[in-house]
Amino acid sequence: MKIKKVASILFAASLTVSGLAACSTGNSETKTSGTKDGVTTIEFWAAPNPTQQVYWKEVAEEFTKENPKIKVNVSPMKESPTSEASIQSAIAGKSAPTLSENINRGFAAQLAESKALVPLDQLDGWDKVKEGRNMENTMKGWEFADGHQYVLPIYSNAMLFGWRLDILKELGFNEAPKTYSEMLAVAKKLKEKYPDKYVWAKADLADPTAWKRWFDFFMLYDAASNGNKFVEGTKFTGETKAGEQVLGLVNDLQKTNALLTKQAKDPFETGLGIFTDVGPWTIPFWAEKFPEMKFNETFTLALPPVPDGADTSNVKTFADTKGLVIYATATKEQQKAAMTFINWVYSNPENDVKWLEKTSLPPARDDLTTNDSFKAFFEKNPALQPYAAAVPNAIPPMDNAKYNDIQTLIGQHAFNPVVKGEKDPKTAWEDMQKAIEGALK
Repeated sequence: MKIKKVASILFAASLTVSGLAACSTGNSETKTSGTKDGVTTIEFWAAPNPTQQVYWKEVAEEFTKENPKIKVNVSPMKESPTSEASIQSAIAGKSAPTLSENINRGFAAQLAESKALVPLDQLDGWDKVKEGRNMENTMKGWEFADGHQYVLPIYSNAMLFGWRLDILKELGFNEAPKTYSEMLAVAKKLKEKYPDKYVWAKADLADPTAWKRWFDFFMLYDAASNGNKFVEGTKFTGETKAGEQVLGLVNDLQKTNALLTKQAKDPFETGLGIFTDVGPWTIPFWAEKFPEMKFNETFTLALPPVPDGADTSNVKTFADTKGLVIYATATKEQQKAAMTFINWVYSNPENDVKWLEKTSLPPARDDLTTNDSFKAFFEKNPALQPYAAAVPNAIPPMDNAKYNDIQTLIGQHAFNPVVKGEKDPKTAWEDMQKAIEGALK
């Protein structure tokens, strides 16, 4: 996944939720059954990513050979202006596919609120999918506030923090810090030895853009709160203690001049900063563009640091993850055929192996580190092993239709002001909570 792809998932089309709701009802009267001459045709929209399109086309062809009564047409979803906008336009124009991938949990909440999605847990075969793919633990974090499951996560990028291991060793530390006090000890030593270096050098820290909070605030917050949902339904359920601890860490780093929020070219790769979020897509990028970045030599990967006294052995983190949904405009025959297709794909771990080889995106399953099917891949790609191990403890985005507004408020009222030294953690959290509660009304 490219960073610009991550960013694009935050911008919804101009269609209103009420408009979507109106368009998602009554459609079955005009939609054909999708079945002709005993063959049910289902339309599958793949993500606007060439490797994923190739994967799904190959899988669909193999499936149809074994299931001639179901035809799966795979085509890429439009990306202009965004993939979300193309989906909303299709729903409004009564031309939505049967199913698609590339759906994050926040956008799914918008669609579910407008009744545009089928609850997967109400379809025959859903439990079989979870069991066959070994994803019971992974799915727990995906339950929506209404108790339903609307998205089958395809991949789960359990986000990790990278540390410049070579610089840590120069400072006298042989491993990545696991707690806040250990991180602050590194900051102190770093500024003593290298006054012009920083722990965290990233301009996004001071930017209120909503999606950026996934890769700083939520990584730390999920770890500090043990995966608290932050928002459930229309209620703010954020854990005050964990939130203030996260902001307290950022405040302490700011006070020691360990944060750099100015634009800098490749700050982690050049060693200007020694700590940053790293997704699995970064590893092959580094192999091509920064061959000097070697796992367990130049850099190491670690789960987020946690407050002092917290368990450091089973740490939660944010999951950059997207999945598959079935649209409510699909006929009953198409919904049934879609579940048959999904079950066929995920009953065989070799299909997830093929996905991993083509995309480097860890499949959303609990057994990546124990299933022998994946052993050869991870032996060849050791830097991706920590991501696989963290999948069961990765927390997906909030399931709220207003997630974009909420995450903007986190930046505006709490995270960004603390980063800039403009607010203390307690005041920042209180201001943020008040703003979010107002937005949820």
